[in-house]
Amino acid sequence: MTYGQQAAETPISAGSPAPEITMPTMMRAIVQEVYGSADVLHLEQIPKPNIAENEVLVRVHAAGLDRGTWHVTRGLPYALRLAFGVRAPKNPVPGLDLAGTVVMVGAAVTRFAVGDQVFGVGKGSFAEYAAARESQLALKPANIGFEQASVVPVSACTALQALRAAGQITPGQKVLILGASGGVGSYAVQLAKAAGAEVTGVCSAVKMDLVRSLGADHVLDYAKQDFADGPEHYDLILDIAGNPTLARLRKALTPTGTAVITGGEEGGSWTGSIDRQFRALALSPFISQRFTMVMATQGAADLEHLAGLIHAGALTPTVDRSYPLEQVPDAMRYFDAGKVRGKVAITI
Repeated sequence: MTYGQQAAETPISAGSPAPEITMPTMMRAIVQEVYGSADVLHLEQIPKPNIAENEVLVRVHAAGLDRGTWHVTRGLPYALRLAFGVRAPKNPVPGLDLAGTVVMVGAAVTRFAVGDQVFGVGKGSFAEYAAARESQLALKPANIGFEQASVVPVSACTALQALRAAGQITPGQKVLILGASGGVGSYAVQLAKAAGAEVTGVCSAVKMDLVRSLGADHVLDYAKQDFADGPEHYDLILDIAGNPTLARLRKALTPTGTAVITGGEEGGSWTGSIDRQFRALALSPFISQRFTMVMATQGAADLEHLAGLIHAGALTPTVDRSYPLEQVPDAMRYFDAGKVRGKVAITI
């Protein structure tokens, strides 16, 4: 092989001659030729991807559906098309999160071998095979299955970096998490508790039981309780959803508190929530409170840290529903409806 070793699909018994190594050249994958709603997604047979020297080929057993994949499918906000393709996606196979088995390793890969069970981020994970950089993978925790592992990378890394790097969380702080029942929020609640914080989660009434089960000390129904009008003030606010004004965030913070803005689905079609994030950054130097944002990445160090927390029982992925590969359009519609409690997995 040009780039590395690949796994035999036929088991080798002791003392028998090695069989000829064969792998399929085609695979099933979800494909989109244009940006749009879930209706643009369809199942096709396409060529199996090649890998570079620093990549491995993963036989994908499960993939996670994250907010970033939703944005790329839609092509919104329009600014992201500068990176992912102006008229159509450069990579027609959507999906980032994955968990599976390594079946081929590039010549420069040193951390993984054929047969390793891994989780992380790949190129087009809504498929039977996906190429993934060695630096964006970790060994799958042995105490969870592929479905649970597949929904960890993007959302949990975002929560970890928002709390630890951007938010500089410390034990004993009062932490408020807006959007506590979603993908990022469900991890943020658990990670903040693991860091020794007193956690208040904000979500809809039908999801309050989930947020309590994740370990939140207090839960607010956003339709009935305004986090900015209560008596509590927070050392750290993680703003994942709801798009509150900067004035309301300031009102809820302590005089020297920090607000980390990670998302929000409102804003213009061109820049989306980025405009609010940049306005927060521009305001921060002129006030005693600190506003910051996080543009999360998925690297081996963070994935290994998360794997350790999962193994220790301090972090548990929450899978709301699982869909087979051919039902990805239905999974996207369910995600789009805002009903997801935690994460959605795709089984392959």
